[in-house]
Amino acid sequence: MIPETRAALRKLASGVSVLTFRDGERAHGATVSSVSAVSREPLLLAVCLGLTSRFAELVGSPGARFGVNVLSAAQAPLASWFADPRRPLGLQQFDCVDWLPDGFSGAPLIDGSLARMGCEVRSATAAGDHYLLVAEVITGAPGDGLPLLSFAGQLHDGDLRSLPERQAHPYATEEEAVTTGVAR
Repeated sequence: MIPETRAALRKLASGVSVLTFRDGERAHGATVSSVSAVSREPLLLAVCLGLTSRFAELVGSPGARFGVNVLSAAQAPLASWFADPRRPLGLQQFDCVDWLPDGFSGAPLIDGSLARMGCEVRSATAAGDHYLLVAEVITGAPGDGLPLLSFAGQLHDGDLRSLPERQAHPYATEEEAVTTGVAR
């Protein structure tokens, strides 16, 4: 792949999440920056996982259940922790965080996250060197704070500044701007 092409892909800003799995004493967490909303009805999300990832082994088939913890900017150390292959295995890797089991999936839901969701895999497809999982969101709870973002290979706090208004295309007619409710 041409280095410029890979560098272009790194310019996609995305939220950072920790995916979690628990089945009895078997447990695992994985940091990802590839969670995306797919559908509102049913409520679906997509996740990309490396073909060789431990998390893909655990949840890579339809019917598997897992948790999604959308991290806040204050939780940047957790992103590093759950990306570190040297962390303990099993439930011990969650000893450093406060969490409760999701009522649906049983997966750890991490306190202080911007959002916590329990999901069920609907499909898993190999896509290049990754699996693309599509999962239905069954349970969810929003939190508060600013998002943790991944951009150009670095983590960033998501100090969001809203634009004053949606802007119409410069060549839109006045009637089109009024019809769409977008300022000209």
